Amino acid sequence: MTGEDPTTTIKDADHLPKSTPSGKIRRALGLSFLNTVFGKIGTLLTGILLARVLVPEDFGVFAVALVALGALLAINELGVSLALVRWPGDPRQIAPTVTTISIASSGLLYALCWFAAPAFSEALGAPDATGVVRLLCLSVLIDGATAAAAQFTNREFRQGTRLVVDMSNLVLTTGVTVALALADHGAWSLAWGRLVGNALSAILLFRLVALWPRPGFDRKQARELMAFGLPLAGASLLVFAMLNVHFVITGSLLGAVALGLYLQAFNLSSWPVNMFSVVIRRVSLAAFARVQDDREQREALLARFTTLLMASALPVCALLGLLALPTVTTLYGHNWAGSAAALQFLVVLGVVRVVTELAYDYLVALGLPSRTMWLQAGWLVVLVALLPFGAMWDGIRGVSAMHALIAVVLVLPAYTIAVTRTGVRLRVLLAAIARPVVGCALMTAVVLAVRWLTDPSAIQLLLGATLGGAVYLATVWPLRHLVKHLG
Repeated sequence: MTGEDPTTTIKDADHLPKSTPSGKIRRALGLSFLNTVFGKIGTLLTGILLARVLVPEDFGVFAVALVALGALLAINELGVSLALVRWPGDPRQIAPTVTTISIASSGLLYALCWFAAPAFSEALGAPDATGVVRLLCLSVLIDGATAAAAQFTNREFRQGTRLVVDMSNLVLTTGVTVALALADHGAWSLAWGRLVGNALSAILLFRLVALWPRPGFDRKQARELMAFGLPLAGASLLVFAMLNVHFVITGSLLGAVALGLYLQAFNLSSWPVNMFSVVIRRVSLAAFARVQDDREQREALLARFTTLLMASALPVCALLGLLALPTVTTLYGHNWAGSAAALQFLVVLGVVRVVTELAYDYLVALGLPSRTMWLQAGWLVVLVALLPFGAMWDGIRGVSAMHALIAVVLVLPAYTIAVTRTGVRLRVLLAAIARPVVGCALMTAVVLAVRWLTDPSAIQLLLGATLGGAVYLATVWPLRHLVKHLG
């Protein structure tokens, strides 16, 4: 199909250019951060409005559809699109084969979804979600078609393109969703908004990247892509299962209303993950791949990324946990106060997710996808075994507390061991997080004093966030120039 050197394979990714200009990484990080800030603020504002129009049961129905979509997306293109980031030559050489595999797998998965939707919805305690599941999961077909183009933007650090695409998606999704919600379409409004926004994103991505989905097939490339991608797809499916088994358990044991409250808490706890982790992950895999053969450089880069992530995500998670009740009632109203019981524990999970997602990218860049798969498998097994006890013990609070305990006691140490076995020194990682941890401890003392002096309210939220944030910022301010040393 192509004129490539027949001896060139994905495994030769160690020949990737190692000299990526630091300015290019910084610009990509800046645009990625800008994209994420606008996107998450827009999503948060939309969520606040929808929470006052819809009821917890609507969010519970939509949560069932999200779980189904997440399962499909986790294995949609069998992990082959990530090979575009590590491919040593022109990624357009393998794009047709990647596209063929992606489109074929997405079509088969959607067919499976269509027939399984009724039983799946019933199992999660929301039989009325069948139609919403079938509608929302059409997004998997769009994802399959755009897999190659999306990874091409990551390889080339083209975060300006992602900014245009994602902001256009946000505007259209928000407009459609809010309009339908106000017209009393319930959970359907959330599904239609997401689907229409994704369709627009696909068109813009194809146009801006100039990589339209042109299927093709090269048997040799396909074998290499599958060998590389299947372990990643397995790991991604396990990541999905790990992050969604709590929804399955909550919905099946506690019902749609409890699931809606839990979903709102999880969305809030994920805000730091989505806000900061996504920014780094859009450039981290490509950055790690370019220094994968130099232990000192990859250790230094991992330490810098870790410091940036912890310096930004840790204080936000801490504030959300310490001020859970005033945060929920101020943003969403008192009807959602029950979400605070879960939020205070889910933020702990949020911190662990930030760390493990960075470790995941690091291990994948080093060509160790199977190691990540085993880590995720162990995490999932423990969750399946213990989360039901949490649900029976104390409802959504019990589920979230058990989830946080497993993450801290088992998962975080396991990922730390996996990373240090690649030659990264533990003391380097501890030094990377030292100042953010100290700042967070000081901030916690201030917020606890505010909680002692005031009642849960918008005033408590404002005082705690302002005073605690000021103390934290003063502590971590010396780290402000760290991003200049990336690359």
